[in-house]
Amino acid sequence: MQGFGTDEIAALFARLADVFAAEKEALIALDGKVGDSDLGLTMAKGFGAAHDAVAAMETPTPEAQLKTAGAALARAAPSTMGTLMATGLLRGSAAVSGAERLETAEMAAFWSAFRDGVAHRGRAQVGDKTVLDVLHPIAETMQAQAREGASLDAALDRARVAAEQALEDTKDLVAQHGKAAAFQEKTRGIQDAGSTVAVILIRTMAECAAD
Repeated sequence: MQGFGTDEIAALFARLADVFAAEKEALIALDGKVGDSDLGLTMAKGFGAAHDAVAAMETPTPEAQLKTAGAALARAAPSTMGTLMATGLLRGSAAVSGAERLETAEMAAFWSAFRDGVAHRGRAQVGDKTVLDVLHPIAETMQAQAREGASLDAALDRARVAAEQALEDTKDLVAQHGKAAAFQEKTRGIQDAGSTVAVILIRTMAECAAD
């Protein structure tokens, strides 16, 4: 794949809207174990709004599409996770300013900025059992792949593999933030819900790149 241009980014958000709608009930059930059960609803609503906003753009650029998606998500899903995902998209959009297509280097910059934005906004660290525990290995893998000159589809697939392993590893962690933190040791053995969202993001992006 020769990078994500505006058509591919529009298709990505269309697929994300479909995937989060399909995963809504599963995310509700997962979040309900130690949270307030709203994750599936907010992600479906937020990414649905992001898709609608991107699809309505008349003269898009990759940066503008990502920025528009982030702003729409923030308006539609002003929850903790909605705000974090919106922040990631907004930070990521700035990192690819001026790019006509997002290839491996640009996508590495996007994911690093996405991670850093979420970390700053959420005030979390790796190991706190949050979405950052998956965003960090995604960003690190993409940076390594960019240095090696990997193709975008290969880089994203390796980032997907790293993310899925990191998600499995969250079962061994104890929550330190949000409502889940009140359960402390009871969160051990449970897959982190926020990290699951990050896996859905990178998996869907990798699938789009492979098409």
